[in-house]
Amino acid sequence: MKELHAIVAGRVQGIAYRNFVRSIAGELGLLGFVANLPDGSVEVLAQGEYGVLKVFMNHLRTGPTHAQVVSIYDEWREPTKEFMSFDIVERTVPQHDA
Repeated sequence: MKELHAIVAGRVQGIAYRNFVRSIAGELGLLGFVANLPDGSVEVLAQGEYGVLKVFMNHLRTGPTHAQVVSIYDEWREPTKEFMSFDIVERTVPQHDA
């Protein structure tokens, strides 16, 4: 089990990017969350098998139809917290140690 923490920048708010991420995470059996951040980026924390997370990362780069992903800051680590589902949450600042 691995954990991916990512901050996705670009045109990723107001276009159903969070719903897209939650849907893909559900299809892939991942746990964690996705959240809009005040600076217009999106934070993603996902847990699962490394190979599945790599596939997920490709989806983050593409996004839904109207998304324009400019960059992704990604950090790979051992899980630090246990999640029971993959949810859309509200954040005010990025959680670098989520």
